[in-house]
Amino acid sequence: MTIQCISPIDGSVYAERETLTRSQADAAVARAKSAQTAWAARPLAERISLVQAGVAAVGAMNDEIVPEIAHQMGRPVRYGGEFGGFNERASYMAEIAQDALAPIVVEDSDAFRRVIKRIPHGLVLVVAPWNYPYMTAINTVAPALIAGNAVMLKHASQTPLVGERMAAAFHSAGIPEDVFQNVFLDHTTTSALIADRAFGFVNFTGSVGGGKAMEVAAARTFTGIGLELGGKDPGYVMEDANLDAAVDTLIDGAMFNSGQCCCGIERIYVHESLFDRFVEKAVAIVNGYKLGNPLDPETTLGPMAHVRFADEVRAQTAEAIADGAKAHIDPASFPMDGGAYLMPQILTNVTHDMRVMREESFGPVVGIMSVKDDAEAIRLMNDSNFGLTASLWTQDTVRAEAIADQIETGTVFMNRADYLDPGLCWTGCKDTGRGGGLSVIGYHNLTRPKSYHMKKV
Repeated sequence: MTIQCISPIDGSVYAERETLTRSQADAAVARAKSAQTAWAARPLAERISLVQAGVAAVGAMNDEIVPEIAHQMGRPVRYGGEFGGFNERASYMAEIAQDALAPIVVEDSDAFRRVIKRIPHGLVLVVAPWNYPYMTAINTVAPALIAGNAVMLKHASQTPLVGERMAAAFHSAGIPEDVFQNVFLDHTTTSALIADRAFGFVNFTGSVGGGKAMEVAAARTFTGIGLELGGKDPGYVMEDANLDAAVDTLIDGAMFNSGQCCCGIERIYVHESLFDRFVEKAVAIVNGYKLGNPLDPETTLGPMAHVRFADEVRAQTAEAIADGAKAHIDPASFPMDGGAYLMPQILTNVTHDMRVMREESFGPVVGIMSVKDDAEAIRLMNDSNFGLTASLWTQDTVRAEAIADQIETGTVFMNRADYLDPGLCWTGCKDTGRGGGLSVIGYHNLTRPKSYHMKKV
């Protein structure tokens, strides 16, 4: 089978790669498992140093990587790629590794030594998405390698060059080729490998349907699975919020990367006293965007990664308008709209009966609703099948935390949005998935506890 990357810039074939046959995939798994034992036996400090060197080697490629990302998934080159977040996440996980992976000594007396150690799973499969192809991959790749696992990285077909770049960089830094492998696998082979217990742990970031397929493949194998499957993340602007900061941050969170952010803002609830001014300011911001070729440094909004993704957002938007929603952005302001190039849109008069307020859009459209009080906002924020992040805007920390306690989500922000803090567990609930990455908890998920009960003679 051949994987094709169709560039959203012009619809041309940007890259093609052949997938591994089942026998080739089995051989790659065998090599990884064989190499993992020696890798795990290396001192932790050495593994940390090698991963840090691999990260730095990716950074050295950034001038080449930035236009590659534009060609593969459409992000404008003006934003400079992902190395800042890539490096921040890997560096933090390297920094905390000694403590996070340290044995827990319960007793070390003349009579007993009782210890809990963190043991690597062995071989970890990382299935990474195209929307932030470097940052999402490194969330698991760096701590998995540091913890002593071997890693196989299967990247999305839309971004096939990313895994190759990462593998080349990490290998150049001294990480053995069999310890970190970039692989191209079709869905059938991936599922078969999981079902045959090829991996000790699988981390998947992608669609709900993809997550369900992973769980089906792993059924009755007891293989650990971490899943991040998207969101419909809300923002709530209270009457005491800094209005300008709230508008700037929430609209950027809704529109950046053409709305293709796992924790992007997809619905906004504004206290009725600020609603009209919020919408007015939001419309002004969006009207200042330039939709165009992502290779043009003046472009602020590039195409979506694929025409079918843009068409889904168009369908949700059109249905909402037909059902009474008001569109605030004039199509005449975005003449390049068409195909993968999708104009941004702000909708009011929306309800939760509309798909655009219920289903993941993953594009540059956001619905804004007026609310009377916290109780109404909480009810609406929780009226979703997803739970990744929520963004609260107020001057009152106590109030915000009380509201946060009632929201069904993985992360709650106050006076910020659309950010992944590597010191905190990246997790979700409901259809967003299960498990947790980064932070100390990320290391716990990439290892298993092993207890030692030693009675001394």
